[in-house]
Amino acid sequence: MTQPSTDFDTPSQQKVFAARLSIMSNALLVLLKLLVGIWSGSISILSEAFHSASDLLASGIALMAVRIAEVPPDDEHPYGHGKAESLSGLAEALLIFVAAGYIFYEAIHKLLTPVHSVHTSVDIGIGVMAFSAILNTFLSRYLFRVAQQTDSVALSADAEHLRTDVYTSVGVLVGLMLVRLTDIAWFDPVTALFVAILILKTTYHLAHKALQLLLDVRLPDSEVQTIREILKSDERVMDFHQLRTRKSGAHRYADVHVLIEDQSTLIEAHDLTEELEDKIRAALSSMHINIHIEPYHAEVEHQRKAHGRYLP
Repeated sequence: MTQPSTDFDTPSQQKVFAARLSIMSNALLVLLKLLVGIWSGSISILSEAFHSASDLLASGIALMAVRIAEVPPDDEHPYGHGKAESLSGLAEALLIFVAAGYIFYEAIHKLLTPVHSVHTSVDIGIGVMAFSAILNTFLSRYLFRVAQQTDSVALSADAEHLRTDVYTSVGVLVGLMLVRLTDIAWFDPVTALFVAILILKTTYHLAHKALQLLLDVRLPDSEVQTIREILKSDERVMDFHQLRTRKSGAHRYADVHVLIEDQSTLIEAHDLTEELEDKIRAALSSMHINIHIEPYHAEVEHQRKAHGRYLP
C-alpha cells in the first residue's frame, strides 16, 4: 500500500486533503468494526468501533480547525485564528479520554459477567482488526508527514490519534487470536483494558501539547537561538533584550527590543529594523516579528535610574 500523493497549490489545500482522507478512512473503519463487533459479540471490537468513532469525530474537528486557522486576521482577531488548531488538539484529547472510559466500563462489565463460548465469527474480527492496523499505519504516517511539512498542530494530533488506533488494533488482534486458539473468552475484555491504558497515555501527551500552545509557551530553543544569532550577527546591534516568542497554529510570533547607537538617524533605525525582520522571517517560516528600536546609552541610563538594572 502506498501513501497518497498529489500536487497542491498551497499548504492549506494539502492540510484539507489530508483531513478529508482521514475522515473517509475512519468512516469506513467505524462501519466495519461496528458490524463485526455486533455480529461476533466481541467487546474489544466494539470498543475499537467506539474508538474509531472518536477518531472520525476528531478528524472532522481537525478539518474544521485547519480551515479556521487559515482565515486571515480581522478586526476582532488581529493575530489570526491559528489557535483553532490547538483547540482541536485539546478536543481530540478529550475525545480519546471518553473512549478510554467507555472501554474500561464495558471490559470490566464483561469480566464480571463472563461467557464460556466463543462465537465462530471471531475469525472475521481478526481480519477486520488486521485491516484496520495496516490502513491506519499508512494513514498516520501520511498525516504526520503533512503535519510536519505544514506545521499543523491539528493534523499532528489527528495522526497521533490514528497511531494509537494502530496500537490498539494490534492489541485487539492479539486478544482475538488468543481467544480463537484457547477458547478462553476473558482474553477479549482483558485486551480491551490494555487498549484503554494505551489510549489514556496518548490522551496525556495530546492534552499537554495543546495546552502548552494555548498558554503561549515560547518557541523551541533552536528557533529562539536562531533569532538570537541573527541579532548578534549584525554589528549595528549593540545589545537586545525582552525577546518574547509564542506560537499560534502554524504561525510564529516574536518581539524584541534592539539597542543601537544613540546618534543613529530614524532612517538608519528603520532600515536596520527591516533588514533584521526580513532575515528572521527568511529563517523561520510563518514568522511575525516586531522589533522595537532603542538608543543604547539612553536606555542603559533609563534602566539604571528607573529600574535599578544595569545593562552591559
